[in-house]
Order: sequence, then C-alpha cells, then structure tokens
Amino acid sequence: MIKRTVMFTTFVSAVAVAAAFAADPAPMAKPTMGKVCTNCHTAEAGALRGYFDNVAFKAKTIQLKIDDSVELIKFDEDDVKVVNGEGKAGDGELLRSTKKGHELKIEFVEKNGVRTALKITEKPPIKISADLLIATADVEKLVAMGPEKGKYFLFDTRPLPRFQEGAIPTAVNLPFPSFDKVAESLLPKDKNALVVFYCAGPTCSMSPGSAAKAKKLGYTNLKVYKDGMPAWLDKHYGVLSTQFLKDAWIDKGIPHVLLDVRPAKDAVKGSIKGAVTFPAKQAAKLIKSLDIKKNSPVMVYDKTGGKDAKTVATALVKAGFTKVLVLTGGFDAWQSAKYDVASGKLAAKAVYTPKPRPGEINLDEFKKYLAETPANVMIIDVRNPDEVKGGMLKNATLIPAEEIKEHQAKIPKDKLVIVHCSTGVRAEMAYHALKELGYTNVKFVNAKMDFDKSGKCTITND
Repeated sequence: MIKRTVMFTTFVSAVAVAAAFAADPAPMAKPTMGKVCTNCHTAEAGALRGYFDNVAFKAKTIQLKIDDSVELIKFDEDDVKVVNGEGKAGDGELLRSTKKGHELKIEFVEKNGVRTALKITEKPPIKISADLLIATADVEKLVAMGPEKGKYFLFDTRPLPRFQEGAIPTAVNLPFPSFDKVAESLLPKDKNALVVFYCAGPTCSMSPGSAAKAKKLGYTNLKVYKDGMPAWLDKHYGVLSTQFLKDAWIDKGIPHVLLDVRPAKDAVKGSIKGAVTFPAKQAAKLIKSLDIKKNSPVMVYDKTGGKDAKTVATALVKAGFTKVLVLTGGFDAWQSAKYDVASGKLAAKAVYTPKPRPGEINLDEFKKYLAETPANVMIIDVRNPDEVKGGMLKNATLIPAEEIKEHQAKIPKDKLVIVHCSTGVRAEMAYHALKELGYTNVKFVNAKMDFDKSGKCTITND
C-alpha cells in the first residue's frame, strides 16, 4: 500500500512538472472578417474585411477594425490599388477620402509577419431594383400617419444591439441574421400589405436581403429604404425605449447627453440619473448655448414621450445635431418600469465626454509623467526623424511607428510604455503593434501635440 501511494504521488508530481513546463496554449486566431460580414461573404485567404478606422501616410499603415480586434496593414502609396465606393480606381491617395467606419476589403501579401496591402476596395452601394426603393420623403409621410392609418409595417433589419441604440419611429426589429427564425412571428399575415425594410445605409445589404427573403415567402408589396438610419437621423429624431436606454447606454456606461425637458419644478421631484435640466419653454435659448459636438448622442424625454420631447428633439435636429433620440413613454414609462429614480436638483450644463479608446492615457496622467518621468516609465515618440527636427520631448525616445517591431529590443516589457505622435493616429497604431508583440503595460496619447526646439509641447484634445 505504501509503495503504491509513493508511485501515485510521484506520477502526479511528474504530471504537474510537465504541465508547468508545457508550452502556453496558442492564442486564439484573430478574425479576418467582421461577424456581420459573414451574412454575405465567406472568409478568403489573403484578405481581410472590416471597417476603416484610420490611415497614417507617414507610417504607411492602415488601421482596420474587425469587431473588437484591430489589424494594422502596411501599404505603399504608389503601388497599392484602391477602388473607392463609386468604382473609381487609383493609388493610395484615394484613401484620403475614405470615411471612418466604411467597410473595406483588403487583399494583402504577408512576409515575416508583416501584411502589406495589394488592393483595397471600399464597399460600394448595394444595387437595388428601382421599383423596390422608397425615398426618405415617403417614409416621412408613413411615419407621420402611423402604421394603422398609413397601413404599413416598418422593419429595422440591423442586429439588436444596433436597434437598441435608436431606431426610426414605429419600426420593429427584425434582424436579418435571424430572419428565418423570427419572420413568421413578425411579418404581417396579409402578404399584400406594404412592408418596408431599412438598415444602416446604402452599403448595407441587410434590408435588400430581407426583402428578397420576404419575396420568397410570397409578400408582394415590398420596399427598401436604402438610405436607412443614417439618412433618417440627418433630418429627423429617432426613438428608443426606456429599457434600451438603461440596458444599452446607462448600464454599459456609453457616453451620451440626456435632456429632461419637463419644467424644472417637476424634474427636481424625480428624474433619470445623469439628466440635464432643459425645460422645453427655454429650449430655443438653451440649444444655442449647448456646447457639445453635433454628432454627440442626445436623448430627450418629457413626462410621456409627447409633444414637448418631440418639439425639442426636432429643434435639435434643425440646429444640426445628428444623433437625437426621443425616449418612448418619457419619464412615466421609466417610473413604470421601476428603474432607479434620482431626486434633487439636476445639472444645468450638458457635457459630453467620448469614451476613451482602448489604451488611451488620461492627459492629466501623461502631463505628470512629462513633468517627472519615473524610472519605470518609457515615453516613445513614434514620429519620423524629419519631424522631430522641429522639436521633441527631452524625456522621449525616438522610434518611428513603422520601426517598432525591428527596435523592440530597445523597449523593456517591465516598464509602462507610453507612445505619442503629433495627432494620436500613429501613436494608436504603435500601441496596437506593441500589444501584438506581447507588451501588456502600454498606453498612447490621443491628442494633438505641437513641439518647439526647447523640448516643450502644447497638448490639445479636440
């Protein structure tokens, strides 16, 4: 019995030692295309599909977002072939007009772990038969009448998380990826009824795809609002429910501006946490003094989601705000759902602070390191040598963004590494490059930096 116990113990110890020295599990492969892209495309060797995030011509690098991951792809401005959304072909110069968030396909060659783009194609507008199209003006008329009087059914075909961020009034969510599972329960029984589908704009294939599926089911009066949610928000307010405000915005800590347009005497008795007092009767004056960017998400609520909220929301849209939403049911609906109610005086000034990008360092923290750089902190200037002739931080090390990999031996992994450039674009790319190389304690400066030859700099964050 004693021998067997010793043998078993020895065996277990050997297994433990072997496990301790076993190689770490291989990291999960990064996706080569966004999840939403899989609805229409299949993965291809030597190709990436994602959303344009940024381009740095000096570093000759494109930053592509694929769901929650980031890819950095090198390119030669003269050699790469670019086809824009209008079908125009040219070299890398065309990338200067590519809009952030536009879907791209990048065909590349890989050598020594570095991907270099051969061809970059912007996703073009989806071709839709003219008889299927419905214009913004016609959707406006339908929404103004409402489904009962207008005799229509409006479906938002985007995935639920996008629908939760706001939708066209009267729309119901019928996500294209789930169409086959839920269409029967959501589509009207009358197959001659007017059915309108929309999604995320001209390049989005989910609404025409839904129309095609509905046609196969026998529906005869189908329309596609090709311009979709972006075009609607350019001219009108959207809506969201109290549940979506709570689940998709407040609980997730997504920055937004929440305006309580009830009289101040009512708002002080109970409000939604984080709301700013913005009485409807004073809206014209308050909108003029609203000091936030026009693309900031702004939610408006009154007592019931009625006239006051809609009037203020409409005024905000006319003033140029492009992401205005009215809370369906207003404060009464919030209370009925038994969500937390704040009491007391509301804030008087609206403030919108975008959520920091992954790896972004707080500017006050960075300025402290500039004043006195601890031994366990390394600051790297990732600009090019010709740029630093006009000035460079005295406590920074110059390593151009495109040379990070070949100079990684100079960058210790036991220090906090902070990278900066002159705008934040190349700094963010360097941050992702370092993360790919296994650096875990790295941050980047997302701000404009102007240098002088004395080593001083002015930092601004627009």
